[in-house]
Amino acid sequence: MCALPVSRPRGLPLAPEKFQHPERTVDGSTRARVGLERLETVWLNTGTLCNIECESCYIESSPANDRLANLSAAEAERYLDEIAELGLPTREIGFTGGEPFVNPALPTMLEETLGRGFEALVLTNAMQPMMRPAIRAALLALRDAHGDKLHLRISVDHHGPELHEKERGPGSWAPTLRGLRWLAAHDFRLSVAGRTCWGESEQEARRGYGRLFAAEKLALDAADPARLVLFPEMNATLDVPEITAACWGILGVEPSAMMCASSRMVVKRRNASESVVVSCTLLPYDPRFELGPRLADSLGPVRLNHPHCARFCVLGGGTCSVAG
Repeated sequence: MCALPVSRPRGLPLAPEKFQHPERTVDGSTRARVGLERLETVWLNTGTLCNIECESCYIESSPANDRLANLSAAEAERYLDEIAELGLPTREIGFTGGEPFVNPALPTMLEETLGRGFEALVLTNAMQPMMRPAIRAALLALRDAHGDKLHLRISVDHHGPELHEKERGPGSWAPTLRGLRWLAAHDFRLSVAGRTCWGESEQEARRGYGRLFAAEKLALDAADPARLVLFPEMNATLDVPEITAACWGILGVEPSAMMCASSRMVVKRRNASESVVVSCTLLPYDPRFELGPRLADSLGPVRLNHPHCARFCVLGGGTCSVAG
């Protein structure tokens, strides 16, 4: 049976017996799993260091958190080589952090990625690390050489400064808009990432972002989910239903729509001798989702044994890769 009907009311703490057994949910049902259908996106986590510290960052990025170390260009190239060696259908390399532009190797990694014909997606707050003169020069050179193959997604947590700064800290609104304006003025391929935790409907949020884009003269369509990505919230401490094998049919959701059907992420743990592959961008720390040091080790199915699997992916419809 599907575990959805036995969930407790929203807002209660997560029952400690949930998400424990790898094969069974708490009511004894078969836990859902997702097979890797096509490795379209390989994410490279550039490290957890960030220029700011958000109130509810799922990866706990901050100026002091180096729990995930800076990935080196050589380590990134090893995975690009492996994609070619295995003949994988990967078309997109994603860069996330932390703040990717804090990692000094990012321009080199982007040049190598784009030079091999991949698309590159960078998740950034567009603040001071990106706006350093040397970084801006490198970005302009990459844009000139590769055009829309380079895609930057800017985190704007709300369409108004008050709630954006509630999450990202005082003084974070103006620098983000400066970076966004600079990217738009220089014709970079852009999208914006917002959040759905503010008590607005999706339609209200999109209208609000539409007003912001119009005021800033940004050529972004807030109604287009590829240009404005609205992420569901992630809170692993709150109750959420476990997902069973029967839930796919009950919910009308396809396993192929889950991130772990088409992506994996590379992380380098602090003091580790080598980088490893994990199931997705949401689970960099949980050892149950560590799949091995090579992409070849990561091609098997993933059991949906974490609250994020349920709340963000299955029930929230969230994905970090490019839509469409």
